[in-house]
Amino acid sequence: MRYWDNLPEFMRITEVKPYWQSLYQKRTQIFFKRVIDCALAFLILVLMLLPMAVIAILIKADSKGSVFFRQERITAYGKHFRIHKFRTMVADAERRGAAITSDNDNRITKIGRFLRDTRLDEIPQLIDILEGNMSFVGTRPESVKYVNQYDPEYFATLLLPAGITSEASIAYKDEALLLTAGDDVEKQYIDTVLPEKMRINLQALKDFSIAGDISVMFTTVFAVLKRKNDQK
Repeated sequence: MRYWDNLPEFMRITEVKPYWQSLYQKRTQIFFKRVIDCALAFLILVLMLLPMAVIAILIKADSKGSVFFRQERITAYGKHFRIHKFRTMVADAERRGAAITSDNDNRITKIGRFLRDTRLDEIPQLIDILEGNMSFVGTRPESVKYVNQYDPEYFATLLLPAGITSEASIAYKDEALLLTAGDDVEKQYIDTVLPEKMRINLQALKDFSIAGDISVMFTTVFAVLKRKNDQK
């Protein structure tokens, strides 16, 4: 946890300071959050090596292109990094449409839809956790173009590393269903979805605790299992 004077200039603003003060008082928990992240990420990554190899083969067999999707995202203190995800869309998806995906997006591959529904596409983000760019729980890392449109208060979410899951992710687990395919899909996201997700993310910062993170992780697992059961 950085001292206030060591934050990037764009974050040293009135809207961010209350969140920083709250988190700074919990810096010991934040330290142990990192320890738990590293230990758990390493263990899961080792256990998932074989399943990841199988997923990689299925992706290559399903469509042309690389196994991984790498895109520049923003994490703690405005750091840029290239996220690791299994590719779930056609290789040139970014040139074919919006950065936000709707449920009926025809760029999604067959295996990609399964990976998205089960969130298995996010397994490679364990690498990002070990590299220090992400955490198991935290605000989902946004693309640069969306961070550039943040309201000042939203920058508080950059006080901690981006996360694989969060309370907002759970609440908007069916986000793609809320967005209709078309030229205005990004506008829908920026005007409607993003503000509500940020409201949840900011409240989560105020309420941060390791126990809360563990609860979010278990809730995420149950939410994914419930969604798969509902689709049967």
